[in-house]
Amino acid sequence: MLRYIKSIALLSILCLSLFVQADAQDRLSGELFTTRSEVIARHGMAATNHPLASQIAIDILKQGGSAADAAIAANAFLGFADPAMNGIGGDMFVIIWSEEDQKLYGLNASGKSPVNLTLQDLKDQGLSSIPASSPHSVTVPGTVDGWFELQERFGKLDMESVLRPTIDYAREGIAVTSTIAEMYDYLERDLIRGYTLPDDFDWEQDLPNFSELYRPGGEFHNKGDVRINRELAATYEMIADEGRSAFYEGEIAEEIVEHVREKGGYLTMEDFENHSSKWVDPVSVNYRGYDVWEIPPNAQGMSVLQILNILEGYDLSEYGFGSPQHVHYYTEAKKLAYADMSKYYGDPDFSELPIDTLLSKEYADLRREEIRDDWVQDYGPGLEENNHTIYLTVADNEGNMVSLIQSNSWMFGSLITPPDLGFALQNRGTGFTLEENHVNTYASGKRPFHTIIPAFLTKEGEPYISFGLTGGSMQPQGHVQILLNVIDFGMNLQEASDAPRIRHSGSGTGSTELESGFSYETVRSLLKMGHDVKYGFERFGGFQGIMFDGTFYYGASESRKDGQAIGY
Repeated sequence: MLRYIKSIALLSILCLSLFVQADAQDRLSGELFTTRSEVIARHGMAATNHPLASQIAIDILKQGGSAADAAIAANAFLGFADPAMNGIGGDMFVIIWSEEDQKLYGLNASGKSPVNLTLQDLKDQGLSSIPASSPHSVTVPGTVDGWFELQERFGKLDMESVLRPTIDYAREGIAVTSTIAEMYDYLERDLIRGYTLPDDFDWEQDLPNFSELYRPGGEFHNKGDVRINRELAATYEMIADEGRSAFYEGEIAEEIVEHVREKGGYLTMEDFENHSSKWVDPVSVNYRGYDVWEIPPNAQGMSVLQILNILEGYDLSEYGFGSPQHVHYYTEAKKLAYADMSKYYGDPDFSELPIDTLLSKEYADLRREEIRDDWVQDYGPGLEENNHTIYLTVADNEGNMVSLIQSNSWMFGSLITPPDLGFALQNRGTGFTLEENHVNTYASGKRPFHTIIPAFLTKEGEPYISFGLTGGSMQPQGHVQILLNVIDFGMNLQEASDAPRIRHSGSGTGSTELESGFSYETVRSLLKMGHDVKYGFERFGGFQGIMFDGTFYYGASESRKDGQAIGY
């Protein structure tokens, strides 16, 4: 009976904890939300979503590699260890601080649609959108070209040294982590529905290459299972030995093109041979004395800057974290920016984009006037994408800092897996619309709309924070919330990461999901304003970040993922 009473009491406490004030929480760290302290180190720092990836990055730095070398090495490993989220069948974006040049560089390593596939071809097939598992969703993978561009400009080691740790791990095997195994449970449960595959779909029969590679023994890996990928190890060795040309001109490209065309796709060797990454100037706005930097379109990073411009008109520090005003003004600003995103963000080679107007303080003032203080508004449809990604950041002993994000788009991308190469191909073509006269209307040789965005923060021209957050349309929302936590609410980097998050989704007024940690009083106030409030889980992204104070690096890693920050 005593044990029963204690169990009831504990359950009551747990239930009540969902409704306590955010500022009443007490963690061992002494901070409001932090699960652990920041990592502090002088010579180098790496923060990734997998402990072994962080260790590889630090090992590369200790061997004399640059932040760029270490970031590529970590990304290569994650393509093996977390293949649903990323890999060399996908695309990549990077922002890098060059200490020598005292400036930021942006790299757009995203690929284009097939030159031989037209909008009319797709319409003639009776399509109203590009199916996620269709060969038409496969655009040219840009990651490998991005690696070589990044290393040629900012690297110190050769590619063999950078890829060697993953080659060895892929042959020897690693244990599958808990978070990755949980994601496979989601795949097994919801993948067929999400990809609109037939009811009689059979893994082994309909996707034999995919199944052999990712479902050995007829099921996805569980936590603690050993993952081995000798095919990927061989592919990495080919890239290390032969360079970029192995992927875009040689055997790898030939295998991809042949396999995609067998499935009815239009990719050609010409598409691969003509591929190149683009060095771009990051775009920025100043938010309360800090310059926030994002990659320009065809990515969605400008929405972060638009949201911040709107929120700058509110004294959020006075309202406080978790207040009704914090959540309300944030959500309304997000809806305004996403409505603009759906109209104006696309490939700048195909449309003239009003970037200067969208990022101006004057435009933000006009948009802010549309927000009511006491009620939700419908600002029109926004662009919502639920893609899957990894983010990592690395800093080296010379002061260089890399902010890198890489993705397959959906989990395992298109599911199309060329034989004997060890990776699946992305389905980034789902970022196109088949609607006429839209900024993201499909066209031959065009880059689709992208969700993946790295970010950077500088102060008075000096590097301050390299950071990013995964999760499709959650990414800009997460960027903004991290910055509000640091700048407006005075949190350290780890606390800013661990604090409960907000996710708004849907068209019209949409719905607002909250993690536990927001007070019942706030929820009730939001309901009175017309917000559709829900408690959510899993969909709040994955953060990594490094802060530099001029002497030390401070690393923070997402408590919702498997990763860690490591310094030396």
